[in-house]
Amino acid sequence: MLNLMYITKRPEIARIAEDAGVDWIFVDMEFLGKDCRQGGLDTVQNHHTVDDVVNIKAALSKAKVLVRVNPIHNQMIDYPSSEEEIEAVIKAGADIVMLPYFKTVAEVERFISIVGGRAKVCLLMETPEAASLLEQIVKIPGIDMIHIGLNDMHLALKMRFMFQLLADGSVDKWTGIIRRTGIKYGFGGLASLDGGAVPGRMILKEHYRIGSKMVIVSRAFCNTEKITDLNEVKEIFNNGIKAIREQESEMSAMSQEDFINNHKAVCEAVDKIVKG
Repeated sequence: MLNLMYITKRPEIARIAEDAGVDWIFVDMEFLGKDCRQGGLDTVQNHHTVDDVVNIKAALSKAKVLVRVNPIHNQMIDYPSSEEEIEAVIKAGADIVMLPYFKTVAEVERFISIVGGRAKVCLLMETPEAASLLEQIVKIPGIDMIHIGLNDMHLALKMRFMFQLLADGSVDKWTGIIRRTGIKYGFGGLASLDGGAVPGRMILKEHYRIGSKMVIVSRAFCNTEKITDLNEVKEIFNNGIKAIREQESEMSAMSQEDFINNHKAVCEAVDKIVKG
């Protein structure tokens, strides 16, 4: 079954997600450069801190803590270097550290060296430059998993909709390269099964067709900025995660033809959205 991730810095939400069956709680410290490339768009721009990592770690009993740090950078006047930042999140309890928005082999090598085997290494491949170097990158020792970030990638490629990358074969191409190495991989986010521009049920089937092992349970699944009643949040998580797991069980009996037909339906839905 897929490893499900949910982004939050709130311990009470993290416990609800964990109890419902979310595998990894995602603390998002990335902010450097993000506003420039996503400014004006309806995207999540968090600015979590090392203290948030500490608080989330203390709140959990079984879920892993994944921390997205900033892209590789040197020390700034008002912010520590990548070495200092990564050292701090590992000491705070990060089980998995994610490197976003990298463009070179050297950045990946520096990141892996800093982590030094003290936590799992997850690369967030979300730039065309990284994609062009993927065959070199997957040969670097020390990579545990690679997540393909559809949002920044589609923006960089001047596409209208992030799931165009799923429809045009890009995700298949990239995951095919990763698969040969044995590195775990995943892509994008998942709304509720019947929610999202392309229904989550269809996207979930694409994860299974491609062999994905992880996905972010998105803001569209449960937006805790708008839903403030914790009992309602708990109900959404319990019902929603249960529905995802039940759908996964049903998919184990699906044929290859079923998955191919679903992929065709996804392509048709994406085409309508892009043309619309």
